[in-house]
Amino acid sequence: MASSVGFAHPTSSLIINKKDKCLSVVPSTSQLSIYKCKKPISNNISMAMATRQSERKPATTGSMKSPMTMTEKLLAKGAEKAEVKAGDNVWVNVDVFMTNDISGPGSIGIFQKEFGENAKANPDYKGVCHIALAQEGHCRPGEILLGTDSHTCTAGAFGQFATGIGNTEAGFVLGTGALLLKVPQTLRFVMDGEMPDYLLAKDLILQIIGEISVAGATYKSMEFVGTTIESLNMEERMTLCNMVIEAGGKNGVVAADSTTFKYLEDKTSLPYEPVYSDALASFHSEFRFDISKLEPLVAKPHSPDNRALARECKDIKIDRVYIGSCTGGKTQDFLAAAKLFLASGKKVKVPTFLVPATQKVWVDIYTLIVPGSGGKTCSQIFEEAGCGTPASPSCAACMGGPKDTYARMNEAQVCVSTTNRNFPGRMGHKEGQIYLASPYTATASALTGYITDPREFLH
Repeated sequence: MASSVGFAHPTSSLIINKKDKCLSVVPSTSQLSIYKCKKPISNNISMAMATRQSERKPATTGSMKSPMTMTEKLLAKGAEKAEVKAGDNVWVNVDVFMTNDISGPGSIGIFQKEFGENAKANPDYKGVCHIALAQEGHCRPGEILLGTDSHTCTAGAFGQFATGIGNTEAGFVLGTGALLLKVPQTLRFVMDGEMPDYLLAKDLILQIIGEISVAGATYKSMEFVGTTIESLNMEERMTLCNMVIEAGGKNGVVAADSTTFKYLEDKTSLPYEPVYSDALASFHSEFRFDISKLEPLVAKPHSPDNRALARECKDIKIDRVYIGSCTGGKTQDFLAAAKLFLASGKKVKVPTFLVPATQKVWVDIYTLIVPGSGGKTCSQIFEEAGCGTPASPSCAACMGGPKDTYARMNEAQVCVSTTNRNFPGRMGHKEGQIYLASPYTATASALTGYITDPREFLH
């Protein structure tokens, strides 16, 4: 998997917003987005699991010399060019920059010198940066967002170009506000069909990665379209874009629509301008799926593309379950887990660790009422099911870390996890076995002590 990004601890973040020249860990949330637009019309598409080369031809009329994909348009906009094409190297102005673990008066002093008296650092801890960015209104359609962690691509769910960069490039962005980027080719994933109630976005991205492999999108953009994608809420779209890096992708992107605009209404007052792929844009490849036929999936050790049906792994005994991370520690992920615990009426048979991604998610766990629960919150349902107490927001065991890291695998155990990587040693012990799964599948597995298809409890 190709990635030249930094791997600094991604739980505290420093944000630079070019529009107001203000620097802060997480600035105060603004009020009400002012942009609205019509969403593009999606065509109905039938099942096709194999790749199909695009037959689109360049336009011969209009102000552009040739039509562009969404990623090409985003980079052209950032480069202040009328058009760019895949393979071009362009200087792109950065709208939002996120870096991790910036602390100490020395570092902040450098930023004040570069960005003026208004530069500041906010010590308020929010949690995992990729989720906090969205919650604090820093993910806006039509913009360029860069960050020093590989899962910065999560923000592509908002119709913006978002990717991870290394610390050397980060220094260049801090000094100039721009970066030289190569325009990637675009892979298009068309997902249609009604989403079954036992599937989550994690199943969709595991299907895709299993289809194209962990190197299948190396330095390419992954664009997600179709009626299934349009039906997903913003957090589910974030899950989808979060794991494009596990396929080697440069960025993932979902077109902004009414769902996007509604999410942003109370999070930002800054203007934004969405862009959309042209009808005749040229894509490197196109993959098509009928999601109504998809079953719950897992990625077996030791690679995210080692795809298998959950029901095919029912004889695999597990030692623990982990629900958390930028991939699976959002509010909707915990609501899904609570829904399945509620439907089962049973207690877990293995230790089940719960790690919310941000402070807001932690609060949601203790305050949001789970539909159909008779007034119970997620935390009450988790307690009744015998789960561990929800931990403080962090990456925790997702990235391994020191032996005293919360929920770290210090023994050669088998874990079902909602995280994004299952390489040897990723969650601690190098002989540990990690099965990646959706919150539904992880929860069902916690209830049986074996990898379990969630349909056993949801139907």
